[in-house]
Amino acid sequence: MMLDVDSLTHRYGAETAVDDVSFGIERGELVALLGPSGCGKTTIVQAIAGHVSPAAGRIRLRGEDVTDRPPEARQVGIVFQQPTLYPHMTVGENVAYGLRAQGIEPPRRNELVGEYLSLVSLETQREAYPVELSGGQRRRGELARALAPQPDVLLLDEPLSALDRSLRTRLRDEIARIQRETGVTTLYVTHDQSDAMALADRLLVMNEGQIAGRGRPRTLYESPPTPFVASFLGRSNAVSATVVDREPPTLALGEATITLPETETDVPVGTTVTCHIRPEHLTLRSSEGEDRSVTATVDRVADVGSRYDVTVTLPSGEELVVERRGEPPAAGERVGVEFSAARTVLFAGQKRADRAPRT
Repeated sequence: MMLDVDSLTHRYGAETAVDDVSFGIERGELVALLGPSGCGKTTIVQAIAGHVSPAAGRIRLRGEDVTDRPPEARQVGIVFQQPTLYPHMTVGENVAYGLRAQGIEPPRRNELVGEYLSLVSLETQREAYPVELSGGQRRRGELARALAPQPDVLLLDEPLSALDRSLRTRLRDEIARIQRETGVTTLYVTHDQSDAMALADRLLVMNEGQIAGRGRPRTLYESPPTPFVASFLGRSNAVSATVVDREPPTLALGEATITLPETETDVPVGTTVTCHIRPEHLTLRSSEGEDRSVTATVDRVADVGSRYDVTVTLPSGEELVVERRGEPPAAGERVGVEFSAARTVLFAGQKRADRAPRT
């Protein structure tokens, strides 16, 4: 295990920021720590880097306990959310900074600076100052500076958040390439589900200081362990239903009944459940079907280019967003909404009244 975080807890005054968090990262893995603002992601990064002393728990690198070591005594590279290149140094001098601190002799230091600037495609900007670089170039310069000392673990704390969408995508692809070429063990911290899904070997989804779900991106997306993970990790609809039969699982949504033979549930008949289903796993029909459809009214249609997002209202007043690739129905039209039997996930309990479909 390259990085082992064991029962990490930290508080700011009376507020608990991280509550008994444990996870490990194997050598060469890229793991994404994903969650909304304020869930404790950055506190974990700061604790691993040595900038925060946790209230409880241990941090190990290569099996060695480094919890009480200062930042400079840990082999950790970090790229923060805000730009941190030293403005009075050239790009090359910035990259050489950590190498100089390691006592590497000038000839070898010069070679390494060239190697890592080449890795991030900045070799021609070696003598440039940060002010002369674009936002994407500054990010790549910070990557080179963090990687040059060859750290045990690379921490990326929201490195793309200040960039526009097209630049984010290009730099995200660059990060994936650089991580593959170097094999550096990486913890990528983000609130952006698309970045996390595209980059990570595994996800750690956080909520309110704890890990709400962990696993491979596709597994968590298709089989979320909690309602929070279902709603946060991509777009999801949530509607209330009542279990009226278990073999096969049959649900009542208001006056309509749907049967989901490929969906598992162990809750008793009569229990209120929340059905989570993603917009792409719903199908619109011209009329109500026999087993998995409910009648709804089209409320509005949004043309988002590659698809239409069709918002429909159920007789209960709850809304669903349905993805449609072909010509959509018109607002006010009555349609049947078919639930995918294999893609509907059930959670015991009433959904929160303020939870709206994610769009």
